[in-house]
Amino acid sequence: MTGSRSLSSGLRALRPAAFGVDPSGERMERIRRSPNYADGVFRNPEGAPRPDGAMREFAKSYFRKEERVLRAPAGVVPVHATTLADLAAPPASGLRLTWMGHSSVLAEIDGHRVLFDPVWGERCSPFAFAGPKRLHPVPVPLAALGPVDVVVISHDHYDHLDLPTIKALADTDTLFAVPLGVGAHLEHWGVPADRLRELDWHETTKVGGISLTATPARHFCGRGLRNTQHTLWASWVVAGDEHRIYHSGDTGYFTGFKDIGTEYGPFDATMIQIGAYSDFWPDIHMTPEEGMRAHLDLQGDRPTGVMMPIHWATFNLAGHPWAEPGEGTVTAAHAVGARVALPRPGEPFEPTAESVPSEPWWRGVALVPKGGWPAVEKTLTEKTNADRTVTGETVAGETLLEETAVEGTAAVEGTSADEIVAGKAVVEKAVRDTPRDKATDTGDPESVPTG
Repeated sequence: MTGSRSLSSGLRALRPAAFGVDPSGERMERIRRSPNYADGVFRNPEGAPRPDGAMREFAKSYFRKEERVLRAPAGVVPVHATTLADLAAPPASGLRLTWMGHSSVLAEIDGHRVLFDPVWGERCSPFAFAGPKRLHPVPVPLAALGPVDVVVISHDHYDHLDLPTIKALADTDTLFAVPLGVGAHLEHWGVPADRLRELDWHETTKVGGISLTATPARHFCGRGLRNTQHTLWASWVVAGDEHRIYHSGDTGYFTGFKDIGTEYGPFDATMIQIGAYSDFWPDIHMTPEEGMRAHLDLQGDRPTGVMMPIHWATFNLAGHPWAEPGEGTVTAAHAVGARVALPRPGEPFEPTAESVPSEPWWRGVALVPKGGWPAVEKTLTEKTNADRTVTGETVAGETLLEETAVEGTAAVEGTSADEIVAGKAVVEKAVRDTPRDKATDTGDPESVPTG
């Protein structure tokens, strides 16, 4: 018996620190009391089938040379050069977003600074020598970013919860808002318990003058060899005195977006996961079309506010071409007349300003697809009528799209109401036609690559 205990202790000592720890004690008791926890695991709002046998097939395609070359940029990813200078003055509108790559976003909202899913490490992996490596440098050093009021974590996968980044932030005064159970990892890595705000779905915490609410998502969790499903995953709503924003974290499409929008929306800006999707795991990552459908659901079925695509371009986590999420987002936005922001990594913008970054910048460094870029190859400047408000209370006119072709200029008439309805039908059909609808939702968590 003594020998067995010694062996267990020795194995624990060899466990990488990045694996974190499982919740225990009072934290585990609170997890067991959660209405979202049943039969020893956290449950998804609409279930998420296990991709039985799919990972073997995915691995075959993932390592094919002809497909591998498409999953990375052909040139150097352009990173915004003046991020720190641009952030020196507060946002004129009171709301500014800076996409740092993947799902990492600095949000400045009504006098507060919120950092979502910060990943400054070179790899999203427990090991420094293996695992997905970043495809572009971080736009600014973490230490140069300045004070942050609260760090928000969506779930504990490596591309959202990064040990080196958390350890660096643990040495500051920032607070951490995390889903239920995730606090165990952070405490293990040196974050004091009194700086943790650990929330179940629909629980809210206040930090200064803003409120942060954990909302449902359709995903899963896990960092170690044993995937115990004892840490929750979440999307997040952040609301200030004047503005409100939404960060999806990782999620498959589900009808709960409508409920989130009804209860907490509409939003000045949504940050929506649209990358690392696959037919092998259709229920836990959204395609660009599904991401646009989620944005509309969150906005009360109206193309108001600004949608910014996240969870793409920085790490290679799925089999689709590197540029496909960006292209798909532009196409989906056109179909419904929605306003999208397409910043380069590190490019700050104000979602309520007259214009937002809208150039398909990735085309300059991506492999050109067979047949060339689609007909939507244009620099988009989207404007909304002055009487369209972010609350959606007044819509007296249609969204106007000024489209400038890469070669020459072509004016396009304003999108009509009928065209918007038709475009929404296209997006809805894309959502309905995913393989998810052919599977049986068991509610069980699945096991797929980190992301």
